Amino acid sequence: MKAVSALLSVLLTPFLTGLPAAPAAAAAGPASGGGLALEVLSSRADQVSGGDALVRVRSARGGPVRVLRNGEDVTSVFRADPAGRSLTGLVSGLRTGDNTISAVAGPHREELRVRDHPISGPIFSGPHQYPFVCKTERAGLGRPVADNQDGQGMRVPDGWSRDCFAPTVTDRIYRAADGAFKPMPAERPADMTTTTLLDGRVVDFVVTRERGVINRFLYSIAMIEGGWNGRAIYRFDGGVAIGHDQGTLGGGALDPYGLGKGYAILHSSGTRTSTHYNLILGGETALMVKERFVERHGPPLYTVGLGASGGAIQQYIYGQNHGDRVIDAAIPQYSYPDMVTQTIHVGDCELLERHMDRNPRWADWDSRTALIGMNASDTVANPYTGRAGSDECVEGWRGLTPLTMNPLWTSDNSPEWQQMDPPGVKNTVQWTHWDDLRDVYGVGPDGYARSTWDNVGVQYGLKALVDGTVTAGEFLDLNAQAGSWKEARDMVQEGCPFTPSLCPAEFDPWSSRNMRLGDPAPRRTGDRVAIRNVERSGLVFRGDIDIPVIDWRHYLEDELDMHNSHQSFASRKRMLNHDGDAANQVIWFTDARPDGPRFDQTPEALRVIDTWMANIRKHPRRGVAGNRPADAVDRCFATDGSQIAAGPRVWDGILNRRAAGACTERFPLYSTSRIVAGGPIEGGVYACRLQPVARAIARGLYGGWRPTPAERSRLEAIFPTGVCDY
Repeated sequence: MKAVSALLSVLLTPFLTGLPAAPAAAAAGPASGGGLALEVLSSRADQVSGGDALVRVRSARGGPVRVLRNGEDVTSVFRADPAGRSLTGLVSGLRTGDNTISAVAGPHREELRVRDHPISGPIFSGPHQYPFVCKTERAGLGRPVADNQDGQGMRVPDGWSRDCFAPTVTDRIYRAADGAFKPMPAERPADMTTTTLLDGRVVDFVVTRERGVINRFLYSIAMIEGGWNGRAIYRFDGGVAIGHDQGTLGGGALDPYGLGKGYAILHSSGTRTSTHYNLILGGETALMVKERFVERHGPPLYTVGLGASGGAIQQYIYGQNHGDRVIDAAIPQYSYPDMVTQTIHVGDCELLERHMDRNPRWADWDSRTALIGMNASDTVANPYTGRAGSDECVEGWRGLTPLTMNPLWTSDNSPEWQQMDPPGVKNTVQWTHWDDLRDVYGVGPDGYARSTWDNVGVQYGLKALVDGTVTAGEFLDLNAQAGSWKEARDMVQEGCPFTPSLCPAEFDPWSSRNMRLGDPAPRRTGDRVAIRNVERSGLVFRGDIDIPVIDWRHYLEDELDMHNSHQSFASRKRMLNHDGDAANQVIWFTDARPDGPRFDQTPEALRVIDTWMANIRKHPRRGVAGNRPADAVDRCFATDGSQIAAGPRVWDGILNRRAAGACTERFPLYSTSRIVAGGPIEGGVYACRLQPVARAIARGLYGGWRPTPAERSRLEAIFPTGVCDY
């Protein structure tokens, strides 16, 4: 990887340590503007946490400067920055709530209001969620500090903690020859490995790691000893979970490639979507972890996000919601634009699967793509039937419908829950995605969280009808019989395989016991309050992002992987819809056929990001797009990582009407049930605008099909309020 040699001395100079102590009245050099200026470097001034903040003072006049915290002199913690134009210091002892930091130089005085919040949070995410399971012991931090106060009327066990706080632990570990990280002994171990840093130095692979609890979640900050390159990686993790859990640290916390090149690695169990999917809370946690890092090590040259699936979603969402305060650049892998709008079409999966499983017409699995949009295969083994034949709804999404929608079902039976369960505590939770985000979606009059899921007017299989893949009769039967989902208050416990004790007699992988069925079966109207709330919440990616983005994925369509490849372009289309510009995002695919992933493009993406960020530092007025290096373009790669094609036209034919580009031809894209029904590639339509059936027919929405009077009558019975007008 390329290093910026002119900056090496700056990168490797400690920000605060190793500098001479400042005198009681330190001198500050001239600033770019007149008078005194104060700023918090570690966070927004109104979003400080934990009682301390890294503060910079600039003075245009030079001379002695005193700094006061709430009237008390704290000048002694400030030191002159290497360039001599400012003073920087970690101001501790802040009280929860409002504080005043003052800078005084002769007759001149400048004040900055700082608002501090507890290290347990919240800052802006809303009330803490209870019950909440602690896992500090599993993380090696010991039992949480006892705090068994009531939380929303619930009592946690004596000696336990509702906020899961534990003291910070710092340790030294090394990477052994077998790839494992082990505690560092007093003497250099025989199986110690070395690593080559970005600047070419070879050093022992010894890591200093800090772990603790921030915002009730576990965090980790890891750096190679004596080799920090001035850059940071925030590792985000994926998965799906419904909260009420502190979570655990993932393997990315000790990313061997990043650590080995000298990056600092930031990580938190609160920024793993396998812990929860509340990305308001996740963004808050990421800001607090970044704040902790900056307070201890100073601002990095840049922080790049890295992570797959839910870890990719977080990068798009936090880049949109928080600008460059969490990450300055992003490498989302196996991305979606967001999670909340995935629920729209994923909620269709089992409705359509049940219909097809009961109809011999769909015994040919390859043909199911015509209805679900996603890939299907006659040869992939189906884990539920034990025979060949499956599709992405089954392989990727089965089980997530009850996890998202059914308040009675959860798979979390960890030992910590047993300790947390003076009888019935776990049963007080409504185990749904909607309830996990009840502060966003809202709560209805029935006491259940409001749900956005809606399929009124959705004409399943419309494109298949127009293309001639299904007959008019099949189209009508499908839409009459697909049905919808019950309200949360009416749902019952899941059957087999989700409740193993009911196997094999009550086999119900479709969750049909929680469907509304019939002929015509009723459709579900999404809660308009919930839809309005989530669209305004910051949980939906609107395309408002202006940091460098390299969206990379292995092409896994043949494996029926849930990370369908069109999602990268859904994000791009949302960016284009936002302001007509997506020049800060490039899309890379690496082939994984026929035997799965073999090559990791991440090191190359990090190299390109490093050059991109160096260009931005050198030419800030050119902006993000104006500083793209030569390799920051759309590209696709063969299974061995060699480049197939690159340039602005390689993905033509996806979001424009041009002939298919070189990468488009090589990597066929699939879609979703809502795209098949006429919706846009970017998705995100919670509830469609409706048009009368008569108008849809008159507009030629059905291609060559001209409904007979009887067919038209049935269509109107299925869609009494009209059909979608996308």
